[in-house]
Amino acid sequence: MARYKFLVLTNPNPGQEDEYNRWYDAVHLGDVVDVPGFVAAQRFRIDDAESFSGYRYLSIYDIESEDPQAAFAELTARAGTDAMTISSALDPNASLSLWRAIGPVVTAADRDRAPGR
Repeated sequence: MARYKFLVLTNPNPGQEDEYNRWYDAVHLGDVVDVPGFVAAQRFRIDDAESFSGYRYLSIYDIESEDPQAAFAELTARAGTDAMTISSALDPNASLSLWRAIGPVVTAADRDRAPGR
């Protein structure tokens, strides 16, 4: 099974940060991982006053699929329906990118067990 990371950079609309965060954490992440192929999600907030390209929030979704485009087609079909409500607190200008894994995950424990260490 191929593994991917789907990175989504977003912002709330002005004055709606609390609603944006409530919706994202309590509703949206769960709606997305209900889509076949999407297996995990985690959010981040930039920790620097100078935000990355103007975005303050990052969501990373794990996808496991031989056909990620089918997962995206289903995600798109659900967006804006009862299966995936979209909050008006979300600024619609987002940056989306799909990354395919090209190697295994390497951990510190793996390095500690490596021959010659």
